[in-house]
Amino acid sequence: MMGPTTRRLLACSAVLGLALLTTTSRARVQAPGTFAGHVAALSEHGGFFDTDNLISNERSYLHVVPDLRAAGFEGGAYIGVGPDQNFSYIAQVKPSIAFIVDLRRDNLLLHLLFKALFSLSSTRAEYLAQLLGRPVPAPLDPWRTADAEALAKLAEGPRAGPEALAALRTRLDDTIRAFGIPLSTEDMATIARFHRRFEDSGLDLQFETTGRAPQPYYPTYGDLLLERDRRGQRWNFLASEEAFQTVRDLQRRDLVIPVVGDLSGTTALAAIGRLLASRGEHASAVYVSNVEFYLFGGARFSQYLENLSRLPHTRRSLIIRAVFGRFARSEPGYGSASLVQPMDDLLEGYRDGRFRAYQELAAPR
Repeated sequence: MMGPTTRRLLACSAVLGLALLTTTSRARVQAPGTFAGHVAALSEHGGFFDTDNLISNERSYLHVVPDLRAAGFEGGAYIGVGPDQNFSYIAQVKPSIAFIVDLRRDNLLLHLLFKALFSLSSTRAEYLAQLLGRPVPAPLDPWRTADAEALAKLAEGPRAGPEALAALRTRLDDTIRAFGIPLSTEDMATIARFHRRFEDSGLDLQFETTGRAPQPYYPTYGDLLLERDRRGQRWNFLASEEAFQTVRDLQRRDLVIPVVGDLSGTTALAAIGRLLASRGEHASAVYVSNVEFYLFGGARFSQYLENLSRLPHTRRSLIIRAVFGRFARSEPGYGSASLVQPMDDLLEGYRDGRFRAYQELAAPR
């Protein structure tokens, strides 16, 4: 998700905070328990981070999938940060409900685009074609058994014509508005701009930071689609129809809920914890990317751990993290390392003094 250690977490933007406050106050009139109601009730004031995060920059993201599968999750809640690498984890965790929590309001807008695409797509080939602005293949049924390479070739084809793209934009806008979240003209323009980035770059799209070119280790969208775990298995949510349909089913039942929130804030995770308790659910997996790096060593890290401790969880509940730079014991060709840790091991270890330096937290287990 987030990249090199030279970047820093910036202060909350007053403009974004005011925009979120206005949006949230409007959305609270939505019926409790609806998709829009959950987004409003769980979100807090937004902030700024100097990345676009349209896609992940963690090429190692699938290295943890064997651990997730070994945990034998079925049900519970998934909580994650960032863009669509979450869908690949959701497909393996198979939660009853999922929350995508991110400091940036733009991430909520991006996930509304993804949600609309799931609503308008019956298969992963249709989803990928519409995400990247390519013609939807016909007939669709043969694509249900297509492998990832075939999907990549579909995505490498010519773009759809202007009329088809304009019609798709209209369908997406109508679908997004129907979700019930109050969105300004600027919000809709931001969503359209994000979609154009996918259309313009296709499989070559990369994670970007403000004022700096992509780093050599940043994967492209195509790299992420075709990535494998250490055993050579592909686990991207678009690599199989079963994985795609697992995520699509949750999306269409309004059970993938984007939330504007800070993992070390006082609202979002606490509110999610209360919602899970009311549903009799526990957190199965919490994906934090490398957010812990920016929190470690101060009061905000302690608040983050306090927030985690208040989530209903079990001894099997896992933290999924990414590590970059000098802290990452990454494999050749990878700029990141992806790790899992039992949530209780993190909470108890910090309490007992085992994690007093970030490199201790980032060490493989």
